[in-house]
Amino acid sequence: MSQIERPEFFELANGDKAKLPFSDAEYENRLANLRKLMSDGGVDAMLLTSMHNIAYYSGFLYCSFGRPYACVVTDQRCVTVSANIDLGQPWRRSYGENVIYTDWQRNNYWRAVQSIIPQAKHIGIEGDHMTLASREVMSAMLGDVQTRDLNQQVMALRMIKSAAEIELIKGGARTADIGGEAIRDAIKVGTHEIDVAMAGRDAMELEISRAYPDSEIRDSWVWFQSGINTDGAHNPVTTRQLEAGDILSLNSFPMISGYYTALERTLFVGEPDAASLKVWQANVDAHEFGISLIKPGATCSGICAEINRFFVDQDLLQYRTFGYGHSFGLLSHYYGREAGLELREDIDTVLEAGMVVSMEPMLTLPQGLAGAGGYREHDILVIGDGKVENITGFPYGPEHNVIAA
Repeated sequence: MSQIERPEFFELANGDKAKLPFSDAEYENRLANLRKLMSDGGVDAMLLTSMHNIAYYSGFLYCSFGRPYACVVTDQRCVTVSANIDLGQPWRRSYGENVIYTDWQRNNYWRAVQSIIPQAKHIGIEGDHMTLASREVMSAMLGDVQTRDLNQQVMALRMIKSAAEIELIKGGARTADIGGEAIRDAIKVGTHEIDVAMAGRDAMELEISRAYPDSEIRDSWVWFQSGINTDGAHNPVTTRQLEAGDILSLNSFPMISGYYTALERTLFVGEPDAASLKVWQANVDAHEFGISLIKPGATCSGICAEINRFFVDQDLLQYRTFGYGHSFGLLSHYYGREAGLELREDIDTVLEAGMVVSMEPMLTLPQGLAGAGGYREHDILVIGDGKVENITGFPYGPEHNVIAA
């Protein structure tokens, strides 16, 4: 039996290019900004390896399953490197070229990367994403190359959104509101958390398929928590049944072409007791105060300090569980983060036009205390030159979110 020649990597334009989330001009502008960063940083090529940066510069959002992926950018080329298991889909979903590596032998991924940048001596990397093991293999496979971590600089480029990005984020916020309505309609005593969550997820996916028919329908999710399960912002959905008097946490997260948006609200099944109502209202007041602080020129740490002082006056700061907001864009619960734009004490980034941030104070009182439970509200704000636009429409607070038992 004759041996089949097995390539290390190859190219295959299987089918036609798909309609990407953004125009060619949008991707070219992003690449131009990245190439300027590369030139200023003295690197010949940029090796992007994270889901968010590959998607940002190429439109392709990969599913790893333990395999490495890349987007290699030079002064002339933008090439995604993908695993053979995905065959033609990465090419169809990539702006620019695509090279497919095979798994017939170990490290064909690095051979494919080397074929794109055979002469490169200085390579930019994402230091927060590349593992120590990958660095070792890269050094062995690519030879005498020097690397420079440009993660922070690349993140800073993503923090300022284009008009096209803001339009997509607004669509996501509108979709989150639709999910929120479906969740609220599904709430009743005896219903399981998972049943309520599925109602919200299904409503969002139907809306995404209607409004964005060319997108990949993937990754939208709902965290709907009740009772003690509300104590953490990222607690998973369970089969717990809703009971009269429960505090609830509604969290709808539509994903449109990798762009994450969110709606988060506190609700109660039946009228809350006086202690719960007091904490809820205090968190709502902090939410509104925080929204008023978001404006061009404000700093993340400065906003955090002001809300901290508010909670000190209410004797509630000790129950705050995390920062007061974060950036939006290409990010998710399992990939992506624009950590330089979070409303925390240790981040001094100055807000400016083009940034999109949330305001989301959360207080959690442990079991055994009056008003026990997790309270959280969340709106998304787009910072413009002369105004700040709140793009979240779902109402918040006791007047709107007490559900009849």
